[in-house]
Amino acid sequence: MSGDILIENFDLTFGAQQLIQNADLNLAAGKRYGCVGRNGAGKSTLLRALSSRGLSLPTNISVLHVEQEVIGDDTTALDSVLGVLTERTSLLKEAEDLGASGADNDRLLVVHERLEEIDADSKPSEAAGILDGLGFTTKMQKMTTKEFSGGWRMRLALAQALLMEPDLLLLDEPTNMLDMRAVLWLESRLQNWPNTLLTVSHDRSYLNSVCTDIIHLSSRTLYYYKGDYDTFEKTRGERHKQQLRDYEAQKSYRDHIQIFIDRFRYNANRAAQVQSKIKILEKLPVLYPPEPPEVVKFGFNAPAEERINGNLLQMDNVEFRYSSTNRQIFTGIDLSCDSKSRIAIVGENGAGKSTLLKLLLGRLEPTKGYVTHNRNCRIAYFAQHHIEDFDLSLNPIETLRDFKPGKTAEEYRRILGGFGCTGDVATRKMNVLSGGQKSRVAFAKLGFAMPHLLVLDEPTNHLDVETVAALAEALKQFKGGVILVSHDERLISVACNEVWNCADGTVKRIEGGLEAYRSALLADFNKGGISKHKE
Repeated sequence: MSGDILIENFDLTFGAQQLIQNADLNLAAGKRYGCVGRNGAGKSTLLRALSSRGLSLPTNISVLHVEQEVIGDDTTALDSVLGVLTERTSLLKEAEDLGASGADNDRLLVVHERLEEIDADSKPSEAAGILDGLGFTTKMQKMTTKEFSGGWRMRLALAQALLMEPDLLLLDEPTNMLDMRAVLWLESRLQNWPNTLLTVSHDRSYLNSVCTDIIHLSSRTLYYYKGDYDTFEKTRGERHKQQLRDYEAQKSYRDHIQIFIDRFRYNANRAAQVQSKIKILEKLPVLYPPEPPEVVKFGFNAPAEERINGNLLQMDNVEFRYSSTNRQIFTGIDLSCDSKSRIAIVGENGAGKSTLLKLLLGRLEPTKGYVTHNRNCRIAYFAQHHIEDFDLSLNPIETLRDFKPGKTAEEYRRILGGFGCTGDVATRKMNVLSGGQKSRVAFAKLGFAMPHLLVLDEPTNHLDVETVAALAEALKQFKGGVILVSHDERLISVACNEVWNCADGTVKRIEGGLEAYRSALLADFNKGGISKHKE
């Protein structure tokens, strides 16, 4: 039976909003599709409609959407992953029961033959390898799921899906939960994915590495492009020109019919023809103009008249341990940042990147050593979970006024517009804005602060590809210092000129930058995994 998926002429709504109209979803078996489009276009809603079978999938197609984290209980991480292989689990239990009872040897033989057919003995090592790739040490694999945070339990859900290998795997922003090591491993795994993949992502490097095809959700329909994201970007300009020509032709056709109706509406001799034309118009779908390729552009302004020479901040022989656990986090850190610094902080999840930022910002005091700020340095901070810092009862204009009062509503609107918060977005309550729209409001606050130093912790998680590109260019052009925690290769390569690696209880500058760090990770994969993940 074919594994191809074809759903024709379907609509998709979210509440009263029409997201997709009269579109066709066409997924060829074994292809890896990247779904892209503006924030709020309906990409995640499409994935949920497929996983819930709200859109009718062939009954022979198994589908899995990595959306919810694994439940925290007393099951170990490794067993929680193996547990999704329900046939294996059932057969092993039956074999154990039959062996204990000593009865029905014929059935026991059948069970063992089936276990051999599904390669049951190899699954524990395969599951352990997947967990290792996603950052779980041997010790962590033996921990119970209730001991993990939500982010790590989402990784467990991803590991389950990778072991199950459903006919259709749906991934929505899978790199958000991962560090760069795990992203590179996931890319390698998905490049050899045996079935069909549909993934939503803002990570251009991931899309280029993984995808054989791109689906662009635009103007309430789906457009298909062969090749990776870079190929899509090169060819969609020509596609848009053709869409404009088609739109103008359709509009001209409808206008021609309407002119006939208006001209002969009260002509008794033409009544039948007029009614026929009216019915033709009524049957035609609503005509929407094609959305132009979004050009997102914004910038952060540093105070030129207050430019600071020398270091903005400096760390001298810094050590840090949490007093509650007495666990050593960092030792021997000596680093500095000035107005020309463009620093990317990389490292595995749990290595202490967010703790390092808190030390740099003065939100934590070092156990030993010094963190020194230039007294004139103004720092603006983008937190990874910035949404928690917003008063969701306010709108973006009120949010800026609350942050820095004294300007008119139009001035606040102009500032927001410079970061893509245009039209009614500026007056809608924060609690109804998408994650990407909230991020743009947060960027507007950063720009409004006129900082000497920008500190950003995973700023890309809620953005579309175009906004990530705009952010990269804005950071590149910024006339102050930048310290950035990110796993997004494209953002780092455009915006940063040095890389600090957070590992082994310290932070060191990597000679050779991002490429050297990436090459080191890939070399470790080729040697069979990073040794410390075997501890």
